[in-house]
Amino acid sequence: MAAIQDKFGAVGCIAGVATAGIPQGALVAQELGLPFIYVRSKPKEHGTGSMIEGDAATTSGKRVVVIEDLLSTGKSSLQAVEALRAAGYDVAGLAAIFTYGFDIADENFKQANCPYVTLSNYNALVKYAEEHQFINEKDVNLLKQWRENPSTWGEMAAS
Repeated sequence: MAAIQDKFGAVGCIAGVATAGIPQGALVAQELGLPFIYVRSKPKEHGTGSMIEGDAATTSGKRVVVIEDLLSTGKSSLQAVEALRAAGYDVAGLAAIFTYGFDIADENFKQANCPYVTLSNYNALVKYAEEHQFINEKDVNLLKQWRENPSTWGEMAAS
């Protein structure tokens, strides 16, 4: 909660990204005493066809922080941010539990003018695992190789 308040200041609503950001977002909203909404990846195919669920009558236009579980490239998170902005919300930024720390995510969030904060990241996880001997030096090297280029890592590991 402190990370959200420190990074974004006062907000009037918390929005979770469906589906993994919903439980964490609901808990954050409850802890901060704020209304909670969530954002789907695409509009409902029936009923109202909405992407945003919750009490829009009392939350629309408010300053909102988006909650996500994991950031890789930021694509799905930023789709939620854009849906909120299109619906009239003032998106203060996004908070996530974990990030891989990919440069593409930093660039995507910068282009979208959406600051973000995470509770942990890939490098911290690997460092902790090594320091506590959950993994060995060989594992660390493999994890670092994966981190450099995950899209081709499987090909490299097989050769």
